[in-house]
Amino acid sequence: MLSKNQIKLITSLHQKKQRFAHQLFFAEGIKGIQELLESNFELVNLYTSQNDFDQVLNEKKVFVNEQELKKISALATPNTCLAVFKIPDEKKIPESGLILALDSIRDPGNLGTILRLCDWFGVHQIICSKETVDIYNPKVVQATMGSLARINVNYIDLETFISQTNLPVFGTFMDGDTIYKSDLPQEGIIIMGNEANGISLEIEKLIKNRLSIPRFGTLQKTESLNVATATAIVLSEFRRG
Repeated sequence: MLSKNQIKLITSLHQKKQRFAHQLFFAEGIKGIQELLESNFELVNLYTSQNDFDQVLNEKKVFVNEQELKKISALATPNTCLAVFKIPDEKKIPESGLILALDSIRDPGNLGTILRLCDWFGVHQIICSKETVDIYNPKVVQATMGSLARINVNYIDLETFISQTNLPVFGTFMDGDTIYKSDLPQEGIIIMGNEANGISLEIEKLIKNRLSIPRFGTLQKTESLNVATATAIVLSEFRRG
């Protein structure tokens, strides 16, 4: 059974402040938890209503019922399991290969989808402005579907990092060169901007390579693409070369 202290701790992890105070986060669902268990993330406790996850030590398993899961879940319809993990220390940012930089991405679903895209296209490093939504937000963790285990994410002063890097820097703009006709390298930093405002002016002035995803619609009335959709197109083109 769940104790009151366990319920209090897990529900507190819905808040960013408490996640970082305790250095803990949680994941829900068999697939996402399994991916994290197979990675370097350290399990604290597994709460499950099924006799599953044979690789987890019994002392770390807590069997719960549906009502107990509802008390701790961040989902409208709880899954069969929830696991609490330690937040690992950030790793050093390797200045090689493709790096995706996120400038004030606010929507958890967008960030989770972007992590899955990076996993799919083999981009192993994401750097985020400090205004970007927390990677351990339950909605982000859920949307990554386990890809969180394979992507290194750092929260940094993006403007300082971009101003000091030796890698070529790319950003997407409405008035940029069409990405379909651009010579794209296999190393560089790709910056994606905020859902409503795009790339901030402070970061924009540091970008020498301006790219655009052209519109093909007859009326040309669509103002912009969803940032996750745009990221998929951009990463695909960079991988295509």
